[in-house]
Amino acid sequence: MPVRQPLPPDLFEELCPSTLVPFRFTDKWAALVLRCLDDGPRRFSELRVPLRRVTPKVLTQSLRNLERAGLVSRTVHADPALGVEYAMTPLGRSMMAPLQGLYDWVAEHWEELLDAQERFDQRSPA
Repeated sequence: MPVRQPLPPDLFEELCPSTLVPFRFTDKWAALVLRCLDDGPRRFSELRVPLRRVTPKVLTQSLRNLERAGLVSRTVHADPALGVEYAMTPLGRSMMAPLQGLYDWVAEHWEELLDAQERFDQRSPA
């Protein structure tokens, strides 16, 4: 077996640019929320329609994380009938091109990804 160099302990230092990634890829809803906001501002109830598998609590957390990262803005309207709207910021909009590349990659490798998950699930105990 070849000798591998150890990973440096400061690979992800506190000030490392990688810690500024606006959302974690383990937050499986962030990219989907951005996709929902691609056509313009949406109310929470509108987002819940395509994201119906997401609990309101988790959707709220995802929206807050995206807002904190500067990718989404939250507007509370004076008219209660209008409520609250979420919209992509210019910074968030700049994420759409890289995300589109990811969406395209997933579409291209969809069958391979499903096959890999199925193989893993068949060999792993539940």
